[in-house]
Formats: sequence, structure tokens, C-alpha cells
Amino acid sequence: MCNPVDDEIEVFDARRYVPAERHRKIFEILGDLDVGESFILVNDHDPKPLYYQLEAEHPHAFSWSYLEQGGEVWRVQIGKVTEAAA
Repeated sequence: MCNPVDDEIEVFDARRYVPAERHRKIFEILGDLDVGESFILVNDHDPKPLYYQLEAEHPHAFSWSYLEQGGEVWRVQIGKVTEAAA
């Protein structure tokens, strides 16, 4: 599912999955993180719609930081800052 980048951060390459599976898998990864942990999402387009979905379903529970914005490869570090409200 994810590939380790170093001891702390893992990478999820969404390009390897069909679009219908991507958000579900990303939500699973985010749900499995402990507060303070993060992962890097690699995508083939700006994942801004995912940001809006996360913010709507789990407001202020995650961090979002673009690492690479452009063309064919987009990389975003997504972290869990609080436990999502049930």
C-alpha cells in the first residue's frame, strides 16, 4: 500500500489505483495514522478535491502541505493533527 521514504514518512502513489479506489484508500491510510504522523500522497493531478472532501468530513483534523505542484506529478504531505470526530 505505502512505501517507506524514511523511518517516519510513507508514500502512497495513487497513480497505481483506479480513480474509484483512491479516496477510499487515502481515507484508510489517514485513519490508521497516529496524531502527529503523516504520509506523502503522489498523484497525477492536483488532489484539491480530496482536500475539500477531507475538510468537509474531518474539519481541522489534518494538515496539508504541497511538496510538488506541477504537470504530471503532484506530491502532498498529509498529516493527522487530531482524531477525527466520530
